[in-house]
Amino acid sequence: MPQKQRSKSWTELKQAGNESFKTGQYGEAINIYSLAIKELEKCNKKEPEDLGILYSNRAASYLKDGNCAECVKDCNMSLELFQFNVKSLLRRAAAYEALERYRLAYVDYKTALQIDCNIVAAHDGTNRMTKALTEADGLSWREKLPPIPAVPMSVREKLAQKAQANAAPPNATPTQNGTQQTSKPALSDKDVKKAQLLKEEGNSLVKKGEHKKAIEKYSQSLKLNPTEPTTFTNRALCYVSVKQYRDAIRDCDEALMMDSRNIKALYRKSQAYLGLKDIRACEDSINVLLRVEPNNCAAMKLLEEAHRK
Repeated sequence: MPQKQRSKSWTELKQAGNESFKTGQYGEAINIYSLAIKELEKCNKKEPEDLGILYSNRAASYLKDGNCAECVKDCNMSLELFQFNVKSLLRRAAAYEALERYRLAYVDYKTALQIDCNIVAAHDGTNRMTKALTEADGLSWREKLPPIPAVPMSVREKLAQKAQANAAPPNATPTQNGTQQTSKPALSDKDVKKAQLLKEEGNSLVKKGEHKKAIEKYSQSLKLNPTEPTTFTNRALCYVSVKQYRDAIRDCDEALMMDSRNIKALYRKSQAYLGLKDIRACEDSINVLLRVEPNNCAAMKLLEEAHRK
C-alpha cells in the first residue's frame, strides 16, 4: 500500500515560495505563500512576526505581478503583525506609488528612513514623491500629507539589532524574496561594460525584428546590471512584440520603480494592457503618461485606439 505523502510544513512552503519568486514565477509564489499562511495559522504556537513575514513575501509577489491593490492589503496585514517591518513599508510605498497615491507612498518612505536612514530605495522614493507632490499641489504640498508615524527609539534599536544579527556577509546574495538592500549592490566596471555590450547586441537584434533573441540578450545584460531602466523598457518592447504582455508589464514596473516618469515604460505598459484587452488599465496608464508629457502624439493615438476597442 503506497505511503501517504507528508504535507509540507509552513517553513518548507515558505522556502518553495521563495524559490518560485526568484525564478520569476510570481503567480505560483502567491499560491504557495497562501498555503504557507494557512499552515502557519493552524499552528498553536505561532509567532506573529513569522506570519507577518509571509504576508510581506506574498505582497512582494503581488507587487511583481502588477497587483498593487492586493500588495497593499498584504502589507497592511503584515504591519499589523510585525509593526514597522521595513520590507513591508517599502513594498507598500512602491504599490502606493504605482497607484499614484503619492502622499501615502511618501509617508511610508519617510517612516522606513526613521528605521534605517541608509536605505537607498527610500531616499530615492522620497525624492520622487517630493517632486510629484510639488507638481501636483504646489509648494504647500506638505500641508496635505497624512501624519507620519513616529518610530519609537526602542523599536529602532530592536530592529537594528535584528538586522545586524541577520546581516549577510559582504557580496552575499539575498536569500529571501523581495529583499531590499540598504545600499545598492556595487557593480564592477567590467560587469557594467559587458551589460552595455549585451544591451547593444539586443538593440541590433530588435532592428532586425529578432525579438526573441533580443530578449535573451537583454536578460543577460540585466543579470550583470539590473539598475539600467532602458534595458527593462527595451525588453518590454520585445515582450509586447511577441505578445508576452504580462512580462512586458513587469519590466515596465521595474523601470518605473527607478523612475516613475519614464515615458517609454508608461507607453509600453499601456501597449501591453491594450494587448491584454484591459482597456481601463490601458487608459489609466496613458493618462499618467499624458500628465507627464501632455503632447505625446503616440500616447494620444494609443488612447484613441483603446477607445475604439
